[in-house]
Amino acid sequence: MRRFDERVLELMARNVEVPLALANLAARAQVSAAHIHITRHLALEGSRLTELAAKAGMSKQAMGDLVDQCEAWGLVKREPDSRDRRARVVCFTPTGLAWLAAFELAVAQADQEFRAEVGADVATVVALGLEAYAGAWA
Repeated sequence: MRRFDERVLELMARNVEVPLALANLAARAQVSAAHIHITRHLALEGSRLTELAAKAGMSKQAMGDLVDQCEAWGLVKREPDSRDRRARVVCFTPTGLAWLAAFELAVAQADQEFRAEVGADVATVVALGLEAYAGAWA
């Protein structure tokens, strides 16, 4: 999984649709697989920090640190939760949505490369195994 995430970040660093500052961060390995957790788990309508942390299998404090970094990079912002004004939700910014689109393209390409390398049958077994493994932590 780590190798897959590294390949995704490498592809994102080369994507001309990714804002240059973010592409440079990815190219210099300043963006890590941990940052991918936000990209993977943040709902388009926004998510509470506790939801993000739970989905990523991280502590709320660790996720808060990642969100702080992503907020500084302009990927996300915190807004009042419409369901509970005392709470805040983390939402993608327009830059974050561009990042998300590049992420989805990179994941699709990395998946194609993986399937070409190991074959469709092995790739399917690995995907099923990862889903079962992730479900065991949910």
